[in-house]
Amino acid sequence: MSSATTDVPYFDMLDPDFAITSDEVHQARERSWYAETNYGLAILRYDELTRLIKHPKLRQGSGSWMALNGIHDGPLAEWWASWILHHEGEAHHRLRRLLNPSFTQKVVAPLAPRFSALANEVIDSFADNGSFDFVSEFADPYVARAISILLGIPEEEWPIIAEDATTLGLSLGVTVKQDLPKIEAALGRLQGYADTIIADRRANDRGDFVSSLVASSKEPNGLTANELRDVLALLVLGGYDTTRNQLGLAMQTFLEYPDQWNLLGEQPELARAAVEEVMRVNPTTRWVTRQAVETFEFQGLVIEEGTTIHMINESAGTDTRSFEEPEFDITAERKPHFGFGGGVHHCLGHFVARSDMGEALVALSSRLRDLRPKTGDGWLPDSGNTGPTKLPITFTAVR
Repeated sequence: MSSATTDVPYFDMLDPDFAITSDEVHQARERSWYAETNYGLAILRYDELTRLIKHPKLRQGSGSWMALNGIHDGPLAEWWASWILHHEGEAHHRLRRLLNPSFTQKVVAPLAPRFSALANEVIDSFADNGSFDFVSEFADPYVARAISILLGIPEEEWPIIAEDATTLGLSLGVTVKQDLPKIEAALGRLQGYADTIIADRRANDRGDFVSSLVASSKEPNGLTANELRDVLALLVLGGYDTTRNQLGLAMQTFLEYPDQWNLLGEQPELARAAVEEVMRVNPTTRWVTRQAVETFEFQGLVIEEGTTIHMINESAGTDTRSFEEPEFDITAERKPHFGFGGGVHHCLGHFVARSDMGEALVALSSRLRDLRPKTGDGWLPDSGNTGPTKLPITFTAVR
C-alpha cells in the first residue's frame, strides 16, 4: 500500500500492551481515518468503515488469519478454512442457501421464553448472596445451556461445552500460535461431540434445529458429513464464546451507566436496543477483517492486492463524526453497528445471539439493582474477540 499522508499512525498489534479501545487508537482516529499495523491496515472511522466493509474489491479477510500467524496446516487450519465466513462466490452461496432456513427469526423466536426461564433459573442460584462472579456464575452456565437448548444437547453437559468453547475462542486472538496445542485438542473433542449428535439425528429426526441441518444434507448438493460437523463446532464457538464475552462487556458498560441499567429493568421492551447499543460502544468482536482481491485506490490511498484490512468496530462506533452524541444510551436511535459483520458475510446466527442476550439482560436488570464492581476482575487481551474472564459484582436483589 502507499500512504496518502505522511502522518499515518502505526499500531503494533502484537505488543501485549496494545489495546484496541485505548486512547492511542482514539487519538489516532482524530488524526487519520486509517492506521498501518503489522497485519496491514486498520480502519478507524465509521464512514470509511461503512463504505469499505461492503467494497466490491475486498473479500472477507479472516480466512487468512491462521496463515498470518504461521499456521498453515493441521486440524485448526483445516477447520478454519471450512467456515462459511471464509468462502466466497458460489461456494458461499451454496452454504448460505443450505443453512439460512435453520437460522431465521421465525425459527429462533419460539426459543425466547426458554431463554428467559433459563436466565431466571440461573439468577435464582445466587440471588440471595448479594454478590456473584458474572462470568462463572451467570454467563458460563447461561450461554452454554442456551447453546445446549439450541442444539438439543442435555443441559447438564454444559460444562463440557463451556470449557472447550472457551479454549477454542483463543483461536481468534493474537496468541493463537502459542495456544495451538490446547486449541486443537478442544476442537477435536467438539468435533467428536458433533459427530455423536449428527449420528443421533440421522437415526432419530427430533424435529429440532440439528435435525433441520441434517435434513439439508439429504438435498441435492447438500451439506456433507464434514460440513455438518464443522458447522456445529462453529456454532458452539460463535454461540458460546462470543455471546458470553459480549454479555460480559455489556455488564462492564452497564456498571458505568447505572441509570441505563435501571431503565432497562423498568422497561424490558428496550432489550433489543440495549443489545445493539452495547455492541456499538463495547463490541466483543473488536475488528472485522477484509482482504483486497485487487489493487485499488480509496480516498487517495492505494491499497495493494492482498492487503489485510481490520475494520475497528469500537473506534468506528464511537466516532463523533457519525455519532454526534456517542454516549451510551439505550433509548437513542443509532446507525447500524458492525458487531455482526456486514454485507454477504453478516453473521448467520445473529437472531440467536440477539435473542439470548436480550432475554439475559432483561432478567438480570429486573432482578439485580445497585450493581457495584468488586476487585478481582480479569480480562482477555483487548484484541480480536475479548471479554472478561472474571467479573465480580455486588448487587441488591429486587424482592
